[in-house]
Amino acid sequence: MSHDQLSQWTAAARHALAADLGVDIPDVDAQTLLDVARDAAHAVDRPAAPITTYLLGYAAASSATPDALATGATTLQRLSAEWDLGLHRE
Repeated sequence: MSHDQLSQWTAAARHALAADLGVDIPDVDAQTLLDVARDAAHAVDRPAAPITTYLLGYAAASSATPDALATGATTLQRLSAEWDLGLHRE
């Protein structure tokens, strides 16, 4: 998928969700989400990617902090790196 196709898909998905769910969805920092998904997929397991980005989106939407997405992304990327090193696992 090209960058242009991804941008078009993202805009269409935002508009469809806004119309069907009655929520205002802000612009998406797609590269940050892709980076977080990549790190989770490589450090944990592929299915961790969509779950991790969902958790990040939910946390960012629920937070009153303006930079919640960036802060959450940094947190999850750090956790992925630590997970890859074997930390946080029993």
